[in-house]
Amino acid sequence: MLHYTVVFLVIALVAALLGFTGIAAGASEIAKILFFIFLILFVISLIMGLMRRK
Repeated sequence: MLHYTVVFLVIALVAALLGFTGIAAGASEIAKILFFIFLILFVISLIMGLMRRK
């Protein structure tokens, strides 16, 4: 999941350097969505890891 987040982030950055067009806006939206999904999964796995220790 992190790999896809990094890939779409790089695509969004390259598109931003070339100018915000329809493709750039789409790529940045995908990067944002994947980042938040990764963040939510990270928090869930962190909580589950803490619950296992108890």
